Amino acid sequence: MIIYNVTTNIHESVHDQWMIWMQHKHIPEILATGKFSAARMVRVLIEEEMGGVTYSVQYTTDSRETLEKYYLEDAPAFREEGAKLFGEKMLAFRTELELIADY
Repeated sequence: MIIYNVTTNIHESVHDQWMIWMQHKHIPEILATGKFSAARMVRVLIEEEMGGVTYSVQYTTDSRETLEKYYLEDAPAFREEGAKLFGEKMLAFRTELELIADY
């Protein structure tokens, strides 16, 4: 199992708008691609020097191949939409994780 982790710092001035967009549009649309079986959104409990609030969204997929397919077919449009809506008030980075075991 592969976890596609997107960590985002969002400026307080657009936080509420971003949260609504994430929960009611962005995450559901990513899941609707059929390339992920689940998503989990968590708040990162650190205070950033630059301010803002940081979140991690973890999307679960079956393989690296499926994730690559997402990158090619879907990711550019999703990233463009976020940049258009929130611009420099949103800073995101992505990490790929491989699940070794659950305990």
